[in-house]
Amino acid sequence: MPYILQTNHLKKTIDGKELVNNVNLHVKKGEIYGFLGPNGAGKTTVMKMITNLWKPTDGTVEIFGETLTPQSYEVLKRMGSMIEFPTFYDHMTGYDNLKLHCEYMGYYNHGSIENALDMLDLSAAAAKPVKNYSLGMKERLGIARAILCKPELLILDEPTNGLDPAGMKQIRDLLKTLCNEYGITIMISSHILSEIESIADTVGVINHGMMMKEIGMKEIEQMSLAYVELSVTNTKMAAYVLSEKLHLTNFKIIEDGQIRIYDNRVSTQEILKVLAQNDVEVVALGKKAEKLEDYFLKMTAEVKNYVEAD
Repeated sequence: MPYILQTNHLKKTIDGKELVNNVNLHVKKGEIYGFLGPNGAGKTTVMKMITNLWKPTDGTVEIFGETLTPQSYEVLKRMGSMIEFPTFYDHMTGYDNLKLHCEYMGYYNHGSIENALDMLDLSAAAAKPVKNYSLGMKERLGIARAILCKPELLILDEPTNGLDPAGMKQIRDLLKTLCNEYGITIMISSHILSEIESIADTVGVINHGMMMKEIGMKEIEQMSLAYVELSVTNTKMAAYVLSEKLHLTNFKIIEDGQIRIYDNRVSTQEILKVLAQNDVEVVALGKKAEKLEDYFLKMTAEVKNYVEAD
């Protein structure tokens, strides 16, 4: 089985509006797959089709080598998921909500509820009604429910919503543990680039309902472009000096006062020297490398230009 999860030309249209079109994604067994895109890009729509909540208008979903159908009950038992904001029986305790989930999943493993609550730091709140939980606690209870039955594949839609920085780190560490120590394959969506960058093995970028790119994080690191970031008081004059005095062509003005120089033929010392000779005040200068944020911005800019041109 080359992929534990893949979609083939997935499309969803509702009331004549095309939400996603021709989405092909591929998730390898044992990896964390980061599904990245701005709000409204189509991430949740795709995840709803993967978890059988919505039926595709066209295309197919394959999980564990089988094409997903409305009767794929055994396949779905091997998955855990949390799509959008999790809902519970508010009058019931956190423990009883998880117990009910075990019952309708047919999963009776002694100590599993306690273990899930402990992993999400909810043991102290287990006997409290969910209506008394904070937003972050409900989010963590949703993740506890998703991992409760030891799934082989875990689908999480924006799981760090409503969490403070400490809670976000806790979820990051938990997902790494689930993947590395328990062998659970994880697909996680987010619009927060730093969250994906810190845990993902592979990234899929979606925007305006179109799948832009799938790429390994190691590949992004290997192809990262080193550049010099320059902050000056006079951007126009600095650009003139770089072009006419240093004969550089591969540089980009990011915003007023900030320039990125991708041409490595000239040293930073030479750049500083020539700028000073031409009375250009340098506020800061340093070497950097492109990261996921830069790659993502390029991808979303490409699809924006494509959509506008179309």
